Amino acid sequence: MTTKTFFITGVSSGIGRALAEAVLASGGNVAGTLRNRDQVGEFEALAPGRAKALIADVTDREQVEIAIKDAVDVFGRIDVVANNAGAGTVGAIEETSEAEAHAIFDLNFFGQFNVVQAALPILRRQQSGHILTFSAIGGFTGFPGLGVYSAAKAAADVMSEALAQEVASFGIRTTILTLGIFRTKFASGSLRFTKTGMAEYAETPAGKFRGFIGGLDGKQPNDPEKAAQAIIEIVEADEPPLHLPLGQDALGVVGKKLDQVRGDVDRWSDLAASVVFADAAK
Repeated sequence: MTTKTFFITGVSSGIGRALAEAVLASGGNVAGTLRNRDQVGEFEALAPGRAKALIADVTDREQVEIAIKDAVDVFGRIDVVANNAGAGTVGAIEETSEAEAHAIFDLNFFGQFNVVQAALPILRRQQSGHILTFSAIGGFTGFPGLGVYSAAKAAADVMSEALAQEVASFGIRTTILTLGIFRTKFASGSLRFTKTGMAEYAETPAGKFRGFIGGLDGKQPNDPEKAAQAIIEIVEADEPPLHLPLGQDALGVVGKKLDQVRGDVDRWSDLAASVVFADAAK
């Protein structure tokens, strides 16, 4: 990999950490955000002078802006913004409180929004850069038991689709990573559950998902280190994709959703077209 500086949110574990280690191993620089000061020394020891730990919670706009500024002060530029930080919350939509829904969106949507807005002035001045939106199969299609989380990820996806068109003329690329199920802490340490669990949902897909996701820890099919290598490959590509599913499970979910949408559109196209004014249809 050519020498690049990555700004990666959430480098304490999971794919964020795997990506940071892969970038550093290839000779690149990493400015990575952490929330725990005790982890700073350990992260920077991975590659002294090329690994910079930044204390920031992506839900705090001021902390994000300071982290971006500090990254540029240290490395002079940012080539790749990896919007990785996020966490899942399990619960049916009816079980999710308003406060919990706000917290889910604050982290998984507004956290990415804060990072993008803070980084864009830097990338525009450079007339270059690549923004990576770390999404999930739950952001591409709604999953029962992850309804509000899926909504937050979907919002980030659509924002990124618009962003890609808004910033292309500045030389900035955008890629949405639709992640399958990876062997990270998503299904264990970082996973949250709604405080309310309703008996009425116990035998529904949403209720059964509570037990399923907890039993998945250590059995997830996808490798974070291989994901990191795939991400580096698209960053190096001359024409990187706007959408990239990662994992066989992600490919399956994306293909099924596309087929379903196309099937509905084809079956109901006559009705869909019937609502226009007669003069507009000519």
